[in-house]
Amino acid sequence: MADTGQAAQPARLSVVSTATDGVRVLTLAGEIDRDTGQALRQALDASGTPRPRIVVDLSRVTFMDSTGINIFIAAHRTLTAADGWIRLAAPTEVVMRLLQIVGVDAVINCHETLHQALTD
Repeated sequence: MADTGQAAQPARLSVVSTATDGVRVLTLAGEIDRDTGQALRQALDASGTPRPRIVVDLSRVTFMDSTGINIFIAAHRTLTAADGWIRLAAPTEVVMRLLQIVGVDAVINCHETLHQALTD
């Protein structure tokens, strides 16, 4: 068995931003961790936006570590201070379990579906 000397590439995070009725919708796919967190931080930046409202669709996120937790908490604080909000939508079972364990679901509104997050 030959060792190629190449480390496995970390899973990438795809972030697609759209807007629905004045709400920015971020659709994520992949893993949220130390290697991909900066892309999420940038996508959540609402500097200069009055009353920013963001829904994050987590239905295709396969893994999230404390990096994601910290990013979402920081975004919640920043958006709330700007008289806005963030909602998390359709987290996978593994992501929802993490959100519950650390109590993020008690701080940030989490919804079972994207539709619910947009109409709440």
